[in-house]
Amino acid sequence: MSAAAPAPSPRSFRAVLGAAVAGALLLLALAGVKSWQDLAAARAREAALEGENVESEERIAQLQGRIERLKSDPSTLERLAREELGLVRPGDVVIVLPPEDAPVGERAQR
Repeated sequence: MSAAAPAPSPRSFRAVLGAAVAGALLLLALAGVKSWQDLAAARAREAALEGENVESEERIAQLQGRIERLKSDPSTLERLAREELGLVRPGDVVIVLPPEDAPVGERAQR
C-alpha cells in the first residue's frame, strides 16, 4: 500500500502566506513611490508650462501695444523706419561712418 503524504503543517503555510503578503506590500510600496515620482515630475512640468504661458501672454501684449503704436503714431513709425530700415527723407544728408571694428588704416582710406 502506498503511504499517504504528510499534510503541510499550519506553521509552514503561515510562513509562506506571510512572505507572499510581505512581497505584495513591497511591490505596492514600490509602485506607489514610482507613481509619486511621476506625479511630482508632471506637476513640475505643468508649473514650467504655466510660466511659459505667462511669458508668452506678456510678449503678446507687448507686441499688440507695438502694433497699435505703429498704426496710430506716425512719429513712432518714422523713427522705426529710420532706425531699423535705414530710410531717410528726401533732402536729408546721410553720413556713412566706417564700422567700429575696422582697422585704423582702413578707416583713413575710406
